[in-house]
Amino acid sequence: MLEVYAFATPNSVKVPITLEELGLEYALYPVNIRNGAQKDPAFLARDPNGKVPVLVDSSLPGGPLTLSESAAILVYLAEKTGKLLPGAAKARARVMEQMFFHASALGPAFGNSGYFRKSAPEPIPHAIDRFRGEARRVLGVLDKTLASSPFVAGEALTIADIAHFGWLWRREFAGVDFAEMPHVARWYAALEVRPTFERGIARTSALAQA
Repeated sequence: MLEVYAFATPNSVKVPITLEELGLEYALYPVNIRNGAQKDPAFLARDPNGKVPVLVDSSLPGGPLTLSESAAILVYLAEKTGKLLPGAAKARARVMEQMFFHASALGPAFGNSGYFRKSAPEPIPHAIDRFRGEARRVLGVLDKTLASSPFVAGEALTIADIAHFGWLWRREFAGVDFAEMPHVARWYAALEVRPTFERGIARTSALAQA
C-alpha cells in the first residue's frame, strides 16, 4: 500500500501526478497546512521537517519506508517501477540535471517570490523584485531548454517534467506567467490535458476541501 500525506501545494501535486502516470494505487490523506497540521506530533513523526508531501510505502519486506522531499519521492517511485526515469547513463543524467535545477533554482525562486509577494508580514520591495526577477530568469532558462526538445530532459516525459509542472501549476503565486515563454507555454498546455495530470490535480486540489 502506498500512502501520500499532502495538501493542495506545488510540491504535493507532483506525487499524485506521478502515481497516476505510473498506474499505481494509493491512498491520499490531507495535511492542512493552513491550520498548522504539519506541526502535529503525529505528522512530525513521519517528517521531522514538517513539510508535505510524505510517502509511506508499506509493501516492502522488513517494514514500511517513510520518505519526505518531493524530488526524492519522485526518484523513488520511478526506480521502483522502472518508468519515467531512463536507465541509460546519458539520458538519466539529463533527468537528474533537471531535478537538481528544479530543487536548487526553480522551486526556491518561485517559493520565495510567492512568499515575499503574498505571505510576508510586511512588504519588502527589494526582496519582492529580487525573487520575482529570479523566478522569471529561471523560467527563461527552462524556456530555452524546451526550445529544442518536447520535454525538459529530451524526447520523453520523465519525473523532471512532473517536478517542474508542480510549481508552474501555481505560477500565479510567484507572480510569473508564460507571456514571453512560448516553449514553456506549449509544454505546459500539452501536460495539463493528459488524463493522468488531470486526475492528479483534481485529487490534490480536493485536499483543500477536506
